[in-house]
Amino acid sequence: MLKKILAGFVTLLIILVIGVFIYANTGISLPTGTDTIVNEVLDKEPPALITGETGLAGNNGINIWYESKLPSDSIKGIVLLVMGLGASAMIWDNEFCQLFVDEGYQVIRYDNRDVGMSTWVSDWSEDKPYTLADMAKDGIAVLDALQIDKAHVVGASMGGMIAQQMAINHQDRLASLSSIMSSGFMMDTDIAFPDHMNQKLIKLSLKYLLFSSDANRLKFHIANQQLLKGNGDYTNNIKRSAQTTLFELKKRKGYNQASIDHQVKAIEASGSRLNELSQIKIPTLIIHGKSDPLVRFEHAQKYAPLIPNADTLYIDGMGHDLPHIYRQGIKQRILKTIAKAS
Repeated sequence: MLKKILAGFVTLLIILVIGVFIYANTGISLPTGTDTIVNEVLDKEPPALITGETGLAGNNGINIWYESKLPSDSIKGIVLLVMGLGASAMIWDNEFCQLFVDEGYQVIRYDNRDVGMSTWVSDWSEDKPYTLADMAKDGIAVLDALQIDKAHVVGASMGGMIAQQMAINHQDRLASLSSIMSSGFMMDTDIAFPDHMNQKLIKLSLKYLLFSSDANRLKFHIANQQLLKGNGDYTNNIKRSAQTTLFELKKRKGYNQASIDHQVKAIEASGSRLNELSQIKIPTLIIHGKSDPLVRFEHAQKYAPLIPNADTLYIDGMGHDLPHIYRQGIKQRILKTIAKAS
């Protein structure tokens, strides 16, 4: 019995030592004032982050949650926003959506399968994963549910990959394509994979999610935002990040721990689109930050020339995010691409 007690104590001690080491060596510092902001956010009800009309679109047994925001006057066109790996529609924050609503566009954002209020896939296996083509059909299902013939599709990160797949498989449903911080083939061996990012993310997860609490969950997302910024010389809106995280936890279904594995497998199983990108004939814009630490800038340089007449917007200092200081420029270039479709 004594040996069992000692063995248990030693195991616990090892876990604590490893935990302290990880805590002290994540390499990511939270912005000054984070604890104060996190406490302030936790002391209040999260703000109402959904202001438009919501619904569910069905695709072969999968329900896709969406929100539609309408301009106050007539509708110039439709902008469909597609988000990336493990991220819900809320990452397309209201400020970003409003940029296009104010220009007269109906803006639709939706949760990919396995995140947010959409179906969390339970009958998944590595042998039969869903693919980016399946996720592209999810976006088309949203258009069908709203009886929309064509949309200007804007995708970020994995959402850009999904948007590319939409443009390849469902080109008659797209008026234009804007692919942000994305890739034509994420597993391309000619471009170094950022393994250091995986290591840092694992450390962050162990630091903030091993002993989970609402406060730690908020700090995890703030730290992850810092990680994705790379060496960008700008300040993130950490209060908005904290509020969005709390909204997901308290007003929606929270975070699906399986979503990353499922969606990474979807990217892997889908392979390369590099040979198919030449099929895209609609106005296209490729946006990428030159300081992107996750999807390296070389991806944009490789796949953008493969799309006929694609325009590019390469931004010095921008990481794997959509910081406020670059949004007006991004909006103007997307609107210019939309205008080409008229």
